[in-house]
Amino acid sequence: MSFEPEAIEAARKIFAGPVAFLKSAPALEFLPNADVPEVAFAGRSNVGKSSLLNALTHRNSLARTSNTPGRTQELNFFDVGTPLTFRLVDMPGYGFAKAPKDMVRKWRFLVNDFLRGRDVLKRALVLIDSRHGIKDVDREILEMLDKAAVSYRMVLTKADKIKASDLAEVTEATAVEARKRPAAHPDILVTSSDTGMGIPELRAAVIEAIS
Repeated sequence: MSFEPEAIEAARKIFAGPVAFLKSAPALEFLPNADVPEVAFAGRSNVGKSSLLNALTHRNSLARTSNTPGRTQELNFFDVGTPLTFRLVDMPGYGFAKAPKDMVRKWRFLVNDFLRGRDVLKRALVLIDSRHGIKDVDREILEMLDKAAVSYRMVLTKADKIKASDLAEVTEATAVEARKRPAAHPDILVTSSDTGMGIPELRAAVIEAIS
């Protein structure tokens, strides 16, 4: 999917403005007021979520603010714009095979309850490592989003790390999966935090989601 140059530039200007870490929420009672639209980022551990959030917002260490030890299983909120226009939500990473069962259970309850009960959540962006494609652990979050009826879009990360032919294959395979799912956006975004590939389009996709 391509965006008009005007949409790309408008999104760039918004993200070039104020973006600030607001708070971490370890449970639903700590969520900020549901007073502006939100776009959430989901992805398994090591998918490159922090790097992508930093590239998206023109910052070097925005996401790191919320990645101190002990915060990894919390929902992290970032305010965008002055006056406040919308929020980004950094959801806790999933797919931690060696994590204690109670941690995994806590993650599932927190994320599931957030997805089902957050009326201002306009879209989730599910990050998929382009070197690996969609794994079963990714399908778990896709199922949660489908059941919660939360619109979501899949975003391939680290696209600079594989050959162009392999990238085309994984992009098509991801698109095929998206077409089978009731809450998925049919178009796939392909990105690289290192090269900036797809980042302008990702910004435009976030603005489109809250408009």
